[in-house]
Amino acid sequence: MLAAALRAEAASFVASFTDERLPDGRQRVVHHGTGPERMIQTGIGAMPVQRHKVRDRATDLPAEKKIRFTSTILPRWARRSRSLDALLAMLYLRGVSTGDFQEALAALLGPDAPNLSPGVISRLTAGWQQDYDRWQRRDLSARSYVYIWADGVYLQARMELTAECMLVVIGATPEGRKELLGFQVGVRESAQSWRELLVDLKARGLGVPPKLAVGDGALGFWKALEEVFPGTRHQRCWFHKMSYVFNHFPKSI
Repeated sequence: MLAAALRAEAASFVASFTDERLPDGRQRVVHHGTGPERMIQTGIGAMPVQRHKVRDRATDLPAEKKIRFTSTILPRWARRSRSLDALLAMLYLRGVSTGDFQEALAALLGPDAPNLSPGVISRLTAGWQQDYDRWQRRDLSARSYVYIWADGVYLQARMELTAECMLVVIGATPEGRKELLGFQVGVRESAQSWRELLVDLKARGLGVPPKLAVGDGALGFWKALEEVFPGTRHQRCWFHKMSYVFNHFPKSI
């Protein structure tokens, strides 16, 4: 299936340039064989694959204006499938230590599990941190959110003496699309922690306050919201409210 998908991807790219012709009438963009076979790690073990090549036969153009093909399924230097990269991140979040990855993945990828040494995992986690930092600094001046949902998710992967939770804000655009707007680790759901998150969102360009905010009964969020977005209306989350009420009912009813 992977080999067929790579062939189809290259064929589709070439077909999109069918109308591009050379002065002598030949097709400008053509399939140009395959690269050397290499092994990539997937969720079902190591698999041999070949990258398909596409050639722009125009000779009167500089290199930067040549039509180039880059596979989105198999990037040029990839050694793992995207599904496997997602699995590594999930295992890391679940608390698997860097030194235990090879043992944990041996059942899936075989006893050798190349390209998954502790050093590789360390480089991956450093890359995830860079992705997160870049995402946390993104500009929000062109964004608008009609509704926001806020809640605190308590972390179970660590054993600190003080309770920490992940403060999460999800926003809904005017078109109705939900987006992860911001999150950070805070000390419980205190007003100060929520204030820091909301102030950061506002400082990065979120100038138009949401029309409505939905949250649970934790007073810290509502206090911070009044200070940062005083014009935003409040609404208690019905799911939280029902669970609070049901907690006071006898189990028999």
